[in-house]
Amino acid sequence: MLSTNLFNQIGAQLQSPFTGEALFDQLSDIVFFIKNARCEYAVVNHTLVERCGLQDKSQIVGRTASQVFRPPLGESYEMQDRRVLKSARPLLMQLELHVYPGRDVGWCLTSKLPLLRPDGQAAGLVGVSQDLRVPDSNSDDYRQLAVVVDYAKANIAVPPSVPELAELAGMSRYQLDRRMVQVFGLTTGQWLVKLRIDFAERLLSETDAPIATIAVDAGYADQSAFTRQFRQATGLSPRKYRQARRSSSKGDRIDF
Repeated sequence: MLSTNLFNQIGAQLQSPFTGEALFDQLSDIVFFIKNARCEYAVVNHTLVERCGLQDKSQIVGRTASQVFRPPLGESYEMQDRRVLKSARPLLMQLELHVYPGRDVGWCLTSKLPLLRPDGQAAGLVGVSQDLRVPDSNSDDYRQLAVVVDYAKANIAVPPSVPELAELAGMSRYQLDRRMVQVFGLTTGQWLVKLRIDFAERLLSETDAPIATIAVDAGYADQSAFTRQFRQATGLSPRKYRQARRSSSKGDRIDF
């Protein structure tokens, strides 16, 4: 309560309300936004404008994700917004694969927090999506994890558990998670999901293998389990993702 009062004291002296917009405009690896209760963008940073392939913030403000992003990704992001607003509960560190205007793909961690009214209902939300950093493979921290990384990559079809990897590394699960976050920005469990989805994404893009076969090769018990996790990470079914990637390589247009 004390910190809130102090912030309010500062805010009362400002020329305009503080939203963090100018600060986040300086961070090229972070998408920042504030949305109202109708899921419309109220504040965005320059990185989001660029990721949408647009020129100005005015092209986004006042619109929803489904109006800014191509389907079905836009609808997926908006459904996520509505869940946060309806539940008034945060979404924290959601690992997501984003597709950019040039059809490049990249991983990020997304968090969305409800902005609560005095009655506890959400008046809007604030969120960030931060790009995952590329680890330095020459660092001492990475070399200490090399045996874990190599083993997991060699056993994608029968993915090891986190306790198995911790034992292999000679660490406790807590120690392994801490080291993985330092190197990859992800917990061990998140990194394993990313490893398997990356593997499946390459097969979907570069081969004609049946989706059921790809699911097994990526370590999933069945196609249904694979589809659920792939859709959670990308907003697309494996079939739709393959169609979109193939179409883009031919120069055709299929909306994501």
